[in-house]
Amino acid sequence: MESFFDLFDPSSSSGSNSESDLRNGNEDDSIERNGTLDDPISQLLHRNDDSSSELLLKGIDFNRGFLPPEPQLGNIEYKLKLINPSKQRFEHLVTQMKWRLREGNGEAIYEIGVSDSGHLHGLNDKDMTVSLHTLNQMARKLDASTSILRRKSLPDHRSVVEVLVRKIPDDQHNIEVRVAVLGGADAGKSTLLGVLTQGEFDNGRGLARLNMFRHMHEIQTGRTSCISHETLGFDAEGSVINYKYNEMMTAEEISDRSTKLVTFMDLAGHRRYLKKTVQALSGYCPHHALIVVAAGNISNMTREHLTIIHALDISFSIIVTKIDLAPPEPILFELKNLLTSIGYRKVPYLITNQDDVLNANAHQSVEQVVPIFCVSNVAGTGLDLLIQYLYVLSPGISNAEKERLEQQPIEFQIDEIFRVSEVGTVAGGLLCKGVLTENSQVKVGPLQDGSFFSVTVQTIHRNKAPCRVVRAGQSASLSFNTVELMPSLRSGMVILPDYESNDIACGCFFFQAQVSVLFHATRIFKGFQTTVHIGSIRQTAIIEGIMGAGDTGIGTNQSASVLFRFLRHPEYVRPGMRVLFREGTSKGIGKVTQVFPLKEPTINSTV
Repeated sequence: MESFFDLFDPSSSSGSNSESDLRNGNEDDSIERNGTLDDPISQLLHRNDDSSSELLLKGIDFNRGFLPPEPQLGNIEYKLKLINPSKQRFEHLVTQMKWRLREGNGEAIYEIGVSDSGHLHGLNDKDMTVSLHTLNQMARKLDASTSILRRKSLPDHRSVVEVLVRKIPDDQHNIEVRVAVLGGADAGKSTLLGVLTQGEFDNGRGLARLNMFRHMHEIQTGRTSCISHETLGFDAEGSVINYKYNEMMTAEEISDRSTKLVTFMDLAGHRRYLKKTVQALSGYCPHHALIVVAAGNISNMTREHLTIIHALDISFSIIVTKIDLAPPEPILFELKNLLTSIGYRKVPYLITNQDDVLNANAHQSVEQVVPIFCVSNVAGTGLDLLIQYLYVLSPGISNAEKERLEQQPIEFQIDEIFRVSEVGTVAGGLLCKGVLTENSQVKVGPLQDGSFFSVTVQTIHRNKAPCRVVRAGQSASLSFNTVELMPSLRSGMVILPDYESNDIACGCFFFQAQVSVLFHATRIFKGFQTTVHIGSIRQTAIIEGIMGAGDTGIGTNQSASVLFRFLRHPEYVRPGMRVLFREGTSKGIGKVTQVFPLKEPTINSTV
């Protein structure tokens, strides 16, 4: 069998590219003795479709001697040099850094020695030292920290440096990234998270995953059946903070000591629990997803998860596990063919060193790059690269968008319900909009008649630690005033401000959505029953009408405006919410366009 370095039958690089590499002094970085590409990543991209080849020419690799032109938006900034700026220029640079930090939700990448066109000019040691000192002064002006991610040497004793600038928002203790972990059963999802968060390798018999399980039947079967949350922290220098940091480490201490916090959601991989997995992806809105695949072959469940992730437009990476048991080459062939197919049109990018980590992170959202890691939870192979990737992974939402959401009325989607002794009912979920504090008067619902009832938020917990406030985009657990009699809560309910008018705080049975059918074996007609996911809502709905379809219905890759009716009880739905529906192998996505609330709801001010 051919080796991975021959995986995609690399062809010789073009003359224009070779000349460009020679001009930039990179002939040793990418040209082999026989004139072919030496880097397996370059081989992978070189055999992709036209869009992938374009990526190669645009310089996705930091080592090729040039970068893409500086983006106007986002958190990446190019600076040729920062030497003795005037006071006015310095203030302008600080303002510019503040804007880049807002775009990156507290994180910005500075390329020093690079022109706006992306050409790596480089600086000598003296100029580079002065430029980095100026950059540090700019960061201190904003109470931000800097850390050098990598340095590239160029001819004539010149170099280019990539710097991470990080500023924790004033109203937050750290920068948080929500990461969903999914894949087929027995792929090693829980084991991987156990190794990352506990800091101990697996023994090959599932010891690491025991810390992730919440129920006895999960321990007995070895299969996750519910959502399990764990955290991995990083300090300002990028050092890992997990339960191995010291002997008495708790989740609260991990959060307190971390400047960046990665919150993992371990999701079920068995088909029996697919509905819970889809509900978590739709309701918790993760910033990123890790698709875990065991070395061997891609299971049907993994393909199902990939389809759902793609439909929900969530960026993702792929982790190939168990490479100590089986060679990864066959699965890499299969992944390359799947990701470059018409349905996905992604660029697979195998991670083999630290440069690859930073390249993939910088270009993932713009150029549809899917990083692929090969790891072993027993031997620890590749885990250091995965940890470095999580350290630089951005939440993907700008501070401006975050502030816009925080200024809106609160909307908390309930995903899980707990009963805690001496506390009472506890609701877990995601705050989609607004800012929620302790002792807030809120409405919870809808009930069976579409009405909401008033309660008081008593305590708030985030990442297993108490807190006083939760902001838009953050997940939390809420307890309520036990003096008030509360009807039974259920997953799919929402919490709204107590001052919302009756026509807004009202449930509905009927809603209309513009949908597109991703796959259906035949055609969908009026009367079709399907499971609908809208945020944390998961309920069977019936299609009561398909506008403009007549008697022909709609099939795969067709779109239409569809009227849905919830089958069991009303839900809180508003225009603009994303809809995902599935029934067996049938799948479709869309957005809510119109809602028909129940008329004259009864608002219970006290219960």
